[in-house]
Amino acid sequence: MPTPPRPSRPRPAARPVPVRRRRGRPRWGMRMATALSVTVLAAGGVGHALVTGLDTGITRVDPFKDMKNRPQAGHGMNVLVVGTDGRDRITPEEKAKYRLGGAPCHCTDTVMLVHISEDRDRASVVSLPRDSYAEMPEHTDLNSGRKHHAHPVKLNAAYAEGGPSLTVRTVESMTGVKIDHYLEVDFTSFMRTVDAVGGVQICTTRPVKDAYTGLDLAAGTHELDGGQALQYVRSRHIDGAADIGRMQRQQRFLAALIDRMTSGGVLFNPVRFREVATTMLSSVRADQDFGTDQLLALAKAMRGFTPASSEFVSVPVGDMSFPVKGIGSTVKWDAAKAQKLFQALREDRPLAPAAPAASSAKAPKDVVVDVPPRTVRVQVYNGTRTDGLGRKVDDALRGTGFDTTRTPMTSAGQERARTVVEYDPRWDRSAKTLAAALPGAELKPVAGRGGTLRVTVGSDYKGVRGVRAEDAGRGGPFEAVTGDRVVCP
Repeated sequence: MPTPPRPSRPRPAARPVPVRRRRGRPRWGMRMATALSVTVLAAGGVGHALVTGLDTGITRVDPFKDMKNRPQAGHGMNVLVVGTDGRDRITPEEKAKYRLGGAPCHCTDTVMLVHISEDRDRASVVSLPRDSYAEMPEHTDLNSGRKHHAHPVKLNAAYAEGGPSLTVRTVESMTGVKIDHYLEVDFTSFMRTVDAVGGVQICTTRPVKDAYTGLDLAAGTHELDGGQALQYVRSRHIDGAADIGRMQRQQRFLAALIDRMTSGGVLFNPVRFREVATTMLSSVRADQDFGTDQLLALAKAMRGFTPASSEFVSVPVGDMSFPVKGIGSTVKWDAAKAQKLFQALREDRPLAPAAPAASSAKAPKDVVVDVPPRTVRVQVYNGTRTDGLGRKVDDALRGTGFDTTRTPMTSAGQERARTVVEYDPRWDRSAKTLAAALPGAELKPVAGRGGTLRVTVGSDYKGVRGVRAEDAGRGGPFEAVTGDRVVCP
């Protein structure tokens, strides 16, 4: 894959905030979560005495040794976070409970590029599909000792053949982004960290079930412990979205973990802080420059970090099933869009659309729904004797995103006491989204009604409630979303 052009601006005067790297056996979004969360914890302004010594549990690696012809440094700091298979550290009971049988694969199941802005006000997380088509640089295989010329592979094979160093080289070659730090986290660290913060809250608008991981969640809000969270971020057999869906769930998990840490008292409780930080770092591997001083330097600059300070995006994909002889099906990036994405990282530009200006009055949180309201067609009928109510409801539904007809009508017959949503059974999910916006509304299936739902407003009408689909707010050229848009409302 061609290397994007070098950044146009010179690197700012030395204000780097190094972060030491280390090795681990991490995997998935959790690894990234650990790395990003350590930064967030430090942002609480905890004193040097509490942080000193925390980095002694980190296993060190040197992924940058003898590296040449690297990309030019841009602005901000870039951390490559990988999740490796660390099931050899899980107890037999946990292996059975959370479907972690089998031998470790010694490969990366999750690869994330985390960019911390120069002003330390923003963290951009870019998920790189593990099956991405990659051109692996010339290297020596760590297992066989054989020398290999550059050749095509899936991205996760770089770790198996050449460990952290080859993984960094491959990602830098693919993205044109210079990696400043390297982090790995394993299953054990993931589970223990989630338990240490008291679990995370995850919302889902539909049941999610994966026979491979054992994940089984009903629609609604759930408090997940470490093992359940591991199942959640590992699952890729829930629907046809496969790894893309899994990456989005990992992003939602990370946002939820940041939310729990920044709102749950972890940052300002010295005992809990040290417990959580020690758990996080106990099984992480990192480069030599990731240490206490770097954590504190980040802390001073990131005191106001919140879920809204984080943004998440998956690298743009051009072909989800790109065949490669001898390798099989790979994920081929959209070269043009990917180049623009990584150029934005090098230039330290935000990836997600700017948030709308905050209102002076605190608005109620939206209800998370399964179907985006913009895809739901609605015809409004006024079933009361209140003049203008039909227009009022049509405007309110359109204001929260529904595709209304803009021609409200008056219902025949007696005045209706209750608001009713009539729908064709084939559009039942759309009907539930509409009913969520009309608290107390009755759902009434009507065969043959077609794709336009009918709302007959009754005298019980109390207003329209805001709704949004999961991952609503993704937008801009990269379909990025900020963390506050994917946590539970």
